[in-house]
Amino acid sequence: VQLQASGGGLVQPGGSLRLSCAASGSMLSIENMGWYRQAPGKQRELVAETTSGGTTNYADSVKGRFTISRDNAKKTVYMQMISLKPEDTAIYYCKCRITTRGPVVHDYWGQGTLVTVSS
Repeated sequence: VQLQASGGGLVQPGGSLRLSCAASGSMLSIENMGWYRQAPGKQRELVAETTSGGTTNYADSVKGRFTISRDNAKKTVYMQMISLKPEDTAIYYCKCRITTRGPVVHDYWGQGTLVTVSS
């Protein structure tokens, strides 16, 4: 199983970006899908997550600005980010809880995509 994240980049304050993370490989199901971020000198933190049932959870700092969604057919999770702030600058990682044959449940991480918010 592999997760491929994309969509990061340099954006001005107030701008928008859309992150994507696609899962590939042999799997039975995907449960939680989420985005974490790690800023320089800080610990990795949860930004947003969504369950297989569609429940979503957001960090207080991004509520109203970020929207997480998933396309189960494409095995992909997205995060639309608007009104970006310099403090949103970080490496963003996707994480998916995936069940593979066994069954075995494991958390898989994407490689990270850099988001830089700067004028």
